[in-house]
Amino acid sequence: MNKEKSIYYWLLSGCLLIALMVVIGGTTRLTQSGLSMVEWKPIVGAIPPLNEEAWVKEFNLYKKSPEFKVYNNHFTLKEFKSIFFWEYLHRLVGRVIGLVFIIPCLIFWLKGRFSKELKKRVLLILLGGICQGVLGWLMVKSGLVKNPHVSHYRLAAHLMAALILIIYIYKTALWVKHGEKKRTIPLLNEPLINSTLILLILQIIYGAFVAGLKAGKMYNTFPKMGDSWFPSDLTYSFQEKGMLALFESPSVVQLIHRILGISCFFLATYILIKSKEYHFSIRSKTRLFGSLIFIQVAIGITTLILSVPVNFGVLHQIVALIILVVGFNIKFASKYEWGR
Repeated sequence: MNKEKSIYYWLLSGCLLIALMVVIGGTTRLTQSGLSMVEWKPIVGAIPPLNEEAWVKEFNLYKKSPEFKVYNNHFTLKEFKSIFFWEYLHRLVGRVIGLVFIIPCLIFWLKGRFSKELKKRVLLILLGGICQGVLGWLMVKSGLVKNPHVSHYRLAAHLMAALILIIYIYKTALWVKHGEKKRTIPLLNEPLINSTLILLILQIIYGAFVAGLKAGKMYNTFPKMGDSWFPSDLTYSFQEKGMLALFESPSVVQLIHRILGISCFFLATYILIKSKEYHFSIRSKTRLFGSLIFIQVAIGITTLILSVPVNFGVLHQIVALIILVVGFNIKFASKYEWGR
């Protein structure tokens, strides 16, 4: 399908840009920059402050926000510029992604390069991109009210929407390149790969909860949480919040994130042991998959012990994204004739 190479590379470039967006979004979160821009202007917002007067105006808008009043009322204009940078860059890359998708899409469409099925998929991708932008603003808006914290539920939804888009676009790119001819017999045990991917997705969701609740700043020891295997406020958390403690108590959320991480570690061990039995076309992929999970666990533990420094926090997020893509690549290669 050489004539479709341009569409294939266009879709892959979209995947990479969204992945970059996720990384910048993680950096924005870790540097506490996400609430620095208090307005959403999809068009004119692409132009940053260009002079001192414009910067002062933007800073005065920020001064009206709950975050400034509660946490950052000591900020100077210089300090404001440092947090403004990451949120501005995050939104700018979002706009670039829109242009990278929409302009080539119109050209391909008008030239008749899209099949009927591909048109449906492309429209779904564009709709997903719009929803992702709206989710991002709703997430920021949740922190511009009385309580200057973004909703960790909206943060997790925003992250998962981005990951779903990446996986769907990646699958569409592979479909464009190879077609969708299914194998008669899958090359890998479907329940095994599916359960692994489900566990990884749960882990990523709880990673977003940990970030949103700043749960990584507490219990910075491993394997124990302080002097105990369980958080000291475990009983109190459930008494106060009931079952919502599973999603809203920082200490409980960190505990679950640990348990899921250890579960991923043991599942990766099993996958590596079994990999010698797999078809040669996916054997190296599964070994890479398991090895990356080992590396991710080590990065996660280091990130926790060091109280979530920005560089390790971002690396942790990047590796999680790579693991997810490799995992789905194995699933696709097992089910379709893409394993070459």
